[in-house]
Amino acid sequence: MEKKCRSTEDLMDSLAENSDLQSFMDENQCNFRKEDIAAYLQALLKEKHLRKSRVIRDAMLNEVYGYQIFSGTKIPRRDKMLCLALAMKLTLEETQKMLRDCGFSPLYVRHRRDCVILHGILQKKSVMEINNTLDEMGFPIFT
Repeated sequence: MEKKCRSTEDLMDSLAENSDLQSFMDENQCNFRKEDIAAYLQALLKEKHLRKSRVIRDAMLNEVYGYQIFSGTKIPRRDKMLCLALAMKLTLEETQKMLRDCGFSPLYVRHRRDCVILHGILQKKSVMEINNTLDEMGFPIFT
């Protein structure tokens, strides 16, 4: 019998108390996220009424690589996900949710490079505009 889904705090408490990791994992299957990036991106395209080709172009991704991400044959890095979020014109909240749901760390305002990206999202800047700011401030650009 599958256990009911629990809060993150309850899961953490249970993990701390459980010495058998495998039994914990087995008992809490419904509590783990399924990081299907391609399905997540497809759902966003549909929800936002966007065209894949336009998003890939606006994200400044190589066309073949972009289509591979959307088909699930390539797993993107966090920066590529951020480029896709910018191209889809996601809000900050939507971007943070996408990062977490796809298994990446959310943007963190106390991290200088992330702060530049956060500012760009809040100011509704493009990938190119954020890249310019990152470069001007001496941070690695989206590649």
